[in-house]
Amino acid sequence: MGALSPRFWETKSLDAMNRTEWEALCDGCGKCCLHKLEDEETGDLYPTNIACRLLDRRTGRCSDYKHRHAYVPECVRLTPAKLRQLDWLPSTCAYRLLADGESLPDWHPLISGDPESVHRAGESVRGWTISEDDAGDFENHLVDRKL
Repeated sequence: MGALSPRFWETKSLDAMNRTEWEALCDGCGKCCLHKLEDEETGDLYPTNIACRLLDRRTGRCSDYKHRHAYVPECVRLTPAKLRQLDWLPSTCAYRLLADGESLPDWHPLISGDPESVHRAGESVRGWTISEDDAGDFENHLVDRKL
């Protein structure tokens, strides 16, 4: 897939990134893989602690990323064009931050050099989520966390 240029996210637009660079932006927090409930009247979204069945809740990564659409057809393939339309990405999402002209946080693995830094910073799903296969009624799993 190719080597990463140092600090490529500071010199390239999201549209100009190759696939390796694009994928490297994901910090492995797993928050985008949590189910959200939508109020039918207001359209407001409410986060839950319920993770997609494919999410490895320890690593914050999809357990079958390459084939995820075969198991979860509604899984969104994030692209620069779609990014501008999505309002449910976490506020800490690198794609969202860069699209808004902001910097990556110090705990982001591209900054820290350590994929565990996102977990140590408390910015991941590790330790507080449940699989959708075990959740039951989703309304019983609303959370107050800001995602």
